Amino acid sequence: MRLHRLDITAFGPFGGAQSVDFDELSAAGLFLLHGPTGAGKTSVLDAVCYALYGSVPGARQNGQGIALRSDHAAPGTRTEVRLELTVGGRRLEITRQPPWERAKLRGSGTTVDKAQSRLREYDSTTGAWKDLSRSHQEIGEEITQLIGMSREQFCQVVLLPQGDFARFLRADAEARGRLLGRLFDTQRFADVEKRLAERRRAAEAEVRDGDAALLADAHRMQQAAGGAMELPELTPGEPGVAEAVLSAAAVARSTLREHLTIAQCRLAAAESGQAAAERALADVRETARLQRRFAEARERAALLEERAEAHREAQARMERARKAEAVAPALELRDAADAEHRRASAGRARALALLPDAYADAGAAGLAAAARRAAEELGGLESARRAEQRLAELAEERDVLDRQERADEEILQEAEAWLGGWEATRAQLQRRIDSAQEAATRAEQLSVRREPAERRLRAARTRDRLTEEMASAADRVHRAKEETLAAKEHWLEVKERRLNGIAAELAAQLTDGEPCAVCGATEHPAPARKDAGHVGREAEERAHTAFQRAEAHQAEQERELGAVREALAAATAEAGDTPTAQLADEMAELERQFAEARRDASVLHSAREELRRAEQEHERRATARRQAEVSAAARVGHRERLEQERAALESELAEARGALDSVAARAAQLERQVALLTDAADSARAAEDSARRLKDADARLADAAFRAGFETPQAAAGALLSDAEHRELQRRLDAWQSEEAAVRAMLAEADAAAAAQLPPADPEAAEQAA
Repeated sequence: MRLHRLDITAFGPFGGAQSVDFDELSAAGLFLLHGPTGAGKTSVLDAVCYALYGSVPGARQNGQGIALRSDHAAPGTRTEVRLELTVGGRRLEITRQPPWERAKLRGSGTTVDKAQSRLREYDSTTGAWKDLSRSHQEIGEEITQLIGMSREQFCQVVLLPQGDFARFLRADAEARGRLLGRLFDTQRFADVEKRLAERRRAAEAEVRDGDAALLADAHRMQQAAGGAMELPELTPGEPGVAEAVLSAAAVARSTLREHLTIAQCRLAAAESGQAAAERALADVRETARLQRRFAEARERAALLEERAEAHREAQARMERARKAEAVAPALELRDAADAEHRRASAGRARALALLPDAYADAGAAGLAAAARRAAEELGGLESARRAEQRLAELAEERDVLDRQERADEEILQEAEAWLGGWEATRAQLQRRIDSAQEAATRAEQLSVRREPAERRLRAARTRDRLTEEMASAADRVHRAKEETLAAKEHWLEVKERRLNGIAAELAAQLTDGEPCAVCGATEHPAPARKDAGHVGREAEERAHTAFQRAEAHQAEQERELGAVREALAAATAEAGDTPTAQLADEMAELERQFAEARRDASVLHSAREELRRAEQEHERRATARRQAEVSAAARVGHRERLEQERAALESELAEARGALDSVAARAAQLERQVALLTDAADSARAAEDSARRLKDADARLADAAFRAGFETPQAAAGALLSDAEHRELQRRLDAWQSEEAAVRAMLAEADAAAAAQLPPADPEAAEQAA
């Protein structure tokens, strides 16, 4: 990094503008900044640090940088630091302005302008400065990357803090070491050294533990190997432990491998003899198994012969059961008819038990006639029952009138209480609506301002982007001009070289006896020859084509530059010179005010809706009060009519009740009598019908038993089997058949029959021999 020039305005002790030309100072090599205390030596270094990183070293950085302003500066002069330097092969100019508290342009008081930063780079081809960035963060990241140090590192390595240098010169070796460690942050190297020592000790402990485990394994191997392994005296942690153990293990492995080979040979011979003995034993066991199987088959055949008679009886019983299945439907029908007849007879007896003894011998027809007579008498009481019901309805209507009267009184009281506070409620809701309406009007006004502000912010951002693009486009135009100039010079050079050798080119076209196109001679004694650097027409045309392409590329780049300039001019005309950050802040403030106005106006609909509901409630309450008053007047006449009708009905019912308490009691008595007689008549008819069906079922059952081959229906019923008995009998028959088939198959086996002809096998003797 090389500093060229530093310009300071209203910074530190410098109230005006000061410039430091580092190129002139460093022309003779090293230079020294000297002067009395307070002259500004440290402030010059602070200005360099502030220009690079936006802050000054140590405690001199206070707040947001407002304290950097000179107390001697004029009120209208803004603090600024501009540094020109070369770093990373690039010549840069950094300009920084800290926050500035100044008097307001309008009104009284002060305002604070935000900090400003700008980074420019010198373009040697165009000889002009081009803007790179105005962002604090981007400039800080770019400078940190180019210098390779953060602000803290720069202050520790390049700028030794004032006061620490004198302490460093007067300190002893230990204090200098601590000071240098603090200045250059060498604590991390001490931490690394400490960490490496800890890792060395841990590694040594790990090696000792590993050697101990290895020796323990080696001793167990020695015990397992017997005398085949000799292990020397070793101590964990000493060199060569692993090699000694591996060497002893290798010797033991070779010795034991020889013993293993001998044992494997002996094992193979023993296994061969055992295999032959096992095959002989298997043959004897197979013969014994076949002999047992054949003997077992003969025993099972004899047992089947003994049980043959029982099997034939089971077959006969199964056959009779299959025939009886044809009679089963008739049996089920007869049982159902008999059960129905018993239920009907029992029901008839229960119904007659509820009637007087006079109806004990009455048939179904007599009981039905008595029920009809009781029903006719009950019909005569229907008019009186209606009158009694009407009297009860009148009492209920009177109760309803009483409840309505109480409800109307409550409605009147509630309506009077609510309507008394209506005016205050209406005024409060109207104030909410007026406030929300004002907010809506303010939101509309702010909405009109939002669109121009958005356009201006977009134009400012476009202006910043096009400014960078114009610099890039100008650079491309410059390069295109250089390429065009180089192509033109190359074309002219090629053309000149061709003209210099044009005689050789024309001589190549001469033919003996033909006139020369230049002099007309037919003899050509000494034609010109082409030299090694001759250029032909094709080379000239290629150079000319390259020149034309370069010209076209230059024109295209100039057109693009013109388009960018036009767009930049349009964006600048729209946005003006106001910084983008300021426009963004203004837009954010406008958006905040607009959001606040919209939030306040959003309650307009709910307030209007609440007022509408309140007005509807007011109308409902007033209507309810009027209706309650009308209902109270109508109830007086209705109550008088009910009293007149009640007196007439009570006179009529006194005649119809007779000796009973009420017409309903007399009617209930008759209704119960009619119900009992009707139920008894139905039960008598059901008993007579079930007796006829039982007689028919007995006749069908006798006919079905005769057709199936049974003498009586009882014989057919006895031949029937239950589901469980049928399954058990069928299982026995199937088991007999399966057993018989299995015995026949076993007796038919040739291997078993042949084994039975041999002498009895003795597996125990063969096993002992094996």
